[in-house]
Amino acid sequence: MTEATLGHHSEQQEADLKRQVTCEVPVKALGNLAHQLAAATIGTSLKATGFIAAKSLKSRQLILHLDTIEF
Repeated sequence: MTEATLGHHSEQQEADLKRQVTCEVPVKALGNLAHQLAAATIGTSLKATGFIAAKSLKSRQLILHLDTIEF
């Protein structure tokens, strides 16, 4: 298992206006994905998919559980 933080930067449309979006998202990867994520260099661009869930039963903090990573 590997936990990391992914940075996101994009431009989105909201109510016909352009909006700059910047945020950091905590992520968790298991198995082969964990090895791929751990080997990535800081600053590497990637595309990730997965699902959002609470970090634990006692924490309301959200974390993205990765299903795929594309470098």
